[in-house]
Amino acid sequence: MVSRAFWKGYLKLSLVTCPVALTPATSESEKVRFHTLNRATGNRIVSQYVDAVTGKRVDEEDEIKGYQRGEDDYVMLDDDEIEAVALESTRTIDIDLFTPRDEIEWIWLDKPHYLTPDDPVGEEAFAVIRDAMATTQMVGVARLVMYRRERAVMLEPRDKGIVVWTLRYGDEVRDPDAYFGNLGDVSPDRPTMQLMQKLIDGRTRPWNRSMVRDPVQERLLEIIAAKKKGRPRAAARPKSEAPGKVVSIMDALRKSLAREARH
Repeated sequence: MVSRAFWKGYLKLSLVTCPVALTPATSESEKVRFHTLNRATGNRIVSQYVDAVTGKRVDEEDEIKGYQRGEDDYVMLDDDEIEAVALESTRTIDIDLFTPRDEIEWIWLDKPHYLTPDDPVGEEAFAVIRDAMATTQMVGVARLVMYRRERAVMLEPRDKGIVVWTLRYGDEVRDPDAYFGNLGDVSPDRPTMQLMQKLIDGRTRPWNRSMVRDPVQERLLEIIAAKKKGRPRAAARPKSEAPGKVVSIMDALRKSLAREARH
């Protein structure tokens, strides 16, 4: 089932413009979702915003965003004031610059979206921008208002369309040196590496999307289906034991390869 576009606007490169539609490339709509119920009545429990001081319920029209500048001191902003900050980038993806794809590391990539032409008249302009990026092996960088915030996005040609990745903000990405910088320089010897490579070779398979299935969700659906039919609650699965402490890497590798051979 094809999802409807959640954003429509224009793709622009200098004087070349075309109408486009943007759709999230991923979805969580198939996940098992639960409501919170009152066990005694079976009725749903609803959540409400209440005043932290008076304890009284706050009506939706009285809710407003606030930026804390001190203890119990806030600057209040209306939705109109927040939305007014975003100007052209609200409805236009104006490509500011191009850069080689490998210049933008994986850690900056946030959420992928499919970008497609939204009008047959603009398909040629869309194709020119897409194919030029593919030929030069470049990606475009622009700014766009998404999810109520303006953010940088990366445009990457893919097949007949363009994938638009939202990019993380600079203060969201932690410096890897803080975590990897103090690790010791350990170099395994050649025999150990050969055994490990043999173990990897034995487990090498072509990529298949079934590798990222969700067994927890599948199990939940089984439990729900059983309860619908009035069956007793499924027995809990035994917890897996924690792996034992590795004494010898070589011994562990030899035992692993021997077990793989038996299977």
